[in-house]
Amino acid sequence: MSALTSCLEGEAAAIAAAAQRLNSAQVEAALELLAGCRQRRSKLVVTGVGKSGIVARKIAATFSSIGLTAVFLNPVDALHGDLGIVAADDVALLLSNSGETEELLAIIPHLRRRGTARIALVGRLGSSLATGCDVVLDGSVDREVCPLNLAPTASTAVAMAIGDALAAVWMERAGISPEDFAINHPAGSLGRQLTLTVADLMVPATDLEGLSPQAPLAEVIGQLTQGSNGKGSLGAAWVQASGDPRQMAGLITDGDLRRTLQRHPPESWASIRAGAMATTDPITVAPQTLAITALELMERNPRQAISVLPVVDPTRPGQLLGLLRLHDLVQAGFSTNPAAERP
Repeated sequence: MSALTSCLEGEAAAIAAAAQRLNSAQVEAALELLAGCRQRRSKLVVTGVGKSGIVARKIAATFSSIGLTAVFLNPVDALHGDLGIVAADDVALLLSNSGETEELLAIIPHLRRRGTARIALVGRLGSSLATGCDVVLDGSVDREVCPLNLAPTASTAVAMAIGDALAAVWMERAGISPEDFAINHPAGSLGRQLTLTVADLMVPATDLEGLSPQAPLAEVIGQLTQGSNGKGSLGAAWVQASGDPRQMAGLITDGDLRRTLQRHPPESWASIRAGAMATTDPITVAPQTLAITALELMERNPRQAISVLPVVDPTRPGQLLGLLRLHDLVQAGFSTNPAAERP
């Protein structure tokens, strides 16, 4: 066994031992306090010094990311004005391996005076910090994996694991859904899937010039090649219904153009008009449709792969709102491999 493996196994053993050592009543009391934060719309204030402070920052970040407002409070700054961030309905989580960290002990009276509930995550149950808190979580370890038994290693791993476990159980009890999670992670893969809609990514109809049903072949080719209104080629052109400039009579894609030319001899091409080339019943999508759903629709179409989807008003059939391109979806970070975009 390598020294690295031995250290990893030592930290894993310390976490396993902590799981057995934790007092279930104290754990439940801590979870009840955290549940109260959500009910009261108050926040979790996490604090610690040194390496415990780094763990505290991570715990605060984790809770914030899953829907419970949490902040890290530097205990030194707290004594010089930052205590103003702490309210009576908040819950304070204080981390210290020794339980005798002076900066934390100094803010206990001020938290008590505010009526702020206090949870201690400590390495010594009989410490001053534990005595000054309402709930005490045992984060003790037999020894650090550091060869000198000095550097915070196993103790910080245990504190981090307990913080993660509290967050996971809180998340389950609060009924946090993937949609809830995605709200706080809009840049991630899951966030994109569950928050971005077709309306967010489409080229709006106001930026698109429609073709008359009587437009000649040259005009159709020009719009397929160069686009309209300076927007560049979209890979498709839409045909307006007679009498309504926003009503779509059909969609012309590069494939429609090729198939039309194949069906007609070259000498008749001059007589071809846009209305005769268009697909009059293209697959469409509503603006509120999730972008990932639109991508799957484009890729899994039984007839052929779709590179452009007309976006229509669901309350007014055929009323064009925009065009959604496969290119726009890929640029937004959606994978053209459906399996890669699923949680």
